[in-house]
Amino acid sequence: MNLKETYQKLIKSVKTKWTKFVDTEFNHKENARRKRVYGALFGKSLRYIFLIGLCFVILFPTIQQILQALRAPEDVNNPAVVWIPEHWSIKNIELSLLVLDYKNALINTFKLSFISMVLQVFATALAGYSFSRLRNKFSNILFIVVILTIIIPPQALSLAQYLYFNQLGLIRKEISIYIMNAFGMGIRSGIFIFIFRQFFLGLPKEIEESAQIDGAGVFRTFWSVMLPNARGALVTVSLFAFVWAWNDAYYVKIFEVSTEEFPLLTMRLINVAENVYTALFYTGGLQMVGQDIWENPLFLALISNVSALLMMLPLLIMYLFVQRQFVESIERTGIVG
Repeated sequence: MNLKETYQKLIKSVKTKWTKFVDTEFNHKENARRKRVYGALFGKSLRYIFLIGLCFVILFPTIQQILQALRAPEDVNNPAVVWIPEHWSIKNIELSLLVLDYKNALINTFKLSFISMVLQVFATALAGYSFSRLRNKFSNILFIVVILTIIIPPQALSLAQYLYFNQLGLIRKEISIYIMNAFGMGIRSGIFIFIFRQFFLGLPKEIEESAQIDGAGVFRTFWSVMLPNARGALVTVSLFAFVWAWNDAYYVKIFEVSTEEFPLLTMRLINVAENVYTALFYTGGLQMVGQDIWENPLFLALISNVSALLMMLPLLIMYLFVQRQFVESIERTGIVG
């Protein structure tokens, strides 16, 4: 074998080994890439399955209530109707609107909730700013008292509150709710004070110092400087205060705010849930359906569910418009506070 043949064999052997090496490395990289792709795809699939299942669990009662509301009253006992109604009708909604006195109750509830929200946000923001910046030797003791208002159940104070407002002649008047919120004793006011305090503690003191150098007093600093910078806490507390005031049945019942002249959705819903037949009878709703229908307990339960849906509907619509601001405010409050 001459030198040329030996050289050619050597070159051929090197090429063969290099080709095998390249193929092996390529296969390893390709397998690793496929594993990463399949792993990412599997992880995304699990997340989507979990989120879809969670959304279904949360939305299922609402979807079921909406479909039941659009079901004809005569189909309430139809075993063939599970999801999609066989006969579409808005009669259940009409009956619920009637027994709730929906128009007047909706306006009054919105008015009470909005004014309560404004008063409660201002009072708790001012208290939270005081606890975070206006420190003295009694600050910690007073803040412990605020925390106790969160821990102590409201039922422990209900009798004293009722007697006090009764002596002032404020029972059966909506102003009693406004006074509670304006003085920081509204629904969950202790939690709101805590949120504002933590948020203001997270803001740099240089903002206040610059305002004080410009000649601003304590209240002017709070109103013009600190409060605009607390947008995240303001949105969070405002939404919670409005929703809790909207769903409030405890203080409304204690102070007997809901009356025939000033109906509220919460108390009207409670009355409907406790005695649907009486509510339908006095509002003339029984004339809209036959006797064999209104004697059915399933139909009376259906009217209660539709009434609850109508009470919840404005909050759902409001959330669709403010959900982005709400999520951003929660994140901002968590970062700064």
